[in-house]
This record gives sequence, structure tokens and C-alpha cells, in this order.
Amino acid sequence: MKLKLIQSDITTIKTDAIVNAANTSLLGGGGVDGAIHRKGGTEILEACRKIRAKQGKCNPGEAVITTAGNLSAKYVIHTVGPVWNQGGKDKEMLLANCYINSLKLAVENDIKTIAFPNISTGIYKFPKELAAKIAIETVKSFQQEQIEEVIFVCFDKENYNRYDKLLRI
Repeated sequence: MKLKLIQSDITTIKTDAIVNAANTSLLGGGGVDGAIHRKGGTEILEACRKIRAKQGKCNPGEAVITTAGNLSAKYVIHTVGPVWNQGGKDKEMLLANCYINSLKLAVENDIKTIAFPNISTGIYKFPKELAAKIAIETVKSFQQEQIEEVIFVCFDKENYNRYDKLLRI
């Protein structure tokens, strides 16, 4: 599995799947979630409503998959990151589960290329350095040859530099 790092807007990435840093409602919000819902259009929202009707909300660490609507990707994998608050090992495990469960869905849906944003580091206030370390270590330890490329997409230069440094170690 090849790892790639870019600084960009995840909604513009052409891959089999992009990952959405969703909230538990799956109905859109701010940040990455809002951008994906806005650019992807109503198809994504309708697919999320169907998932909610079937299973209810999506809990932290879990992931679900929908169409990508008007986006360049084929699918959107929605995962709910943990809110940091006081932190702790349980929050770290929940964040790792976001990556693991997203990658498992990718394998189940024959996805070869997948792009991840910086999950939980915005309004959920997960420490950015720790979140980057968890993201990279979790993806590297996921042994699945079906996935050909994982792209870490950083919206800003600060996160890009952080990931770049960790990927070089």
C-alpha cells in the first residue's frame, strides 16, 4: 500500500473513496463534513438519511459508506471521530478505529484508493500531533494488499508539515 500526502481540499480529490469526518447525526455539519455535503449534493444526504433510518446514529469510531454524489470520488466513507475534551487512551482508540473501520469498508467495497482528512482535529479539538501520529501508524499497520493507495489530505500547511515530518521518520 502506497502512502501519499497532499495539501488540498478533500472534496476535489479523485479517488475511489474520500473519508468524511462526520458527526453522529450523519446529516452534515461544519468543516469537512459540511463541505462534502454541500459539494456532493442531496444524494449523499439522502443516503445518510437511509442509514440513520436503518441503524440510527453513527457512534465515534464507526464508519458507514454512501455514494459520493457530485464529488469526483465514487464513494464517501463517513466516520465519526471522538471529541477530545480531557482525552485519554479511549479517545485514542476511537480515533484509530475511525481509520480501521474506514479501511475495512474500503476492502469490502473493492476500493483501491482512499483519501483521509485530519479527523477530529477541528471543532472536536483532538491534539493535531497525536491525531497525525495515530492516523499514520494505524494506516501503516493495516495489512491489506487490495488497497493500493492511501492519501492523507491536509487542508492547511500546518497539518501538511506535521504529516510530512511524521511520514519521514
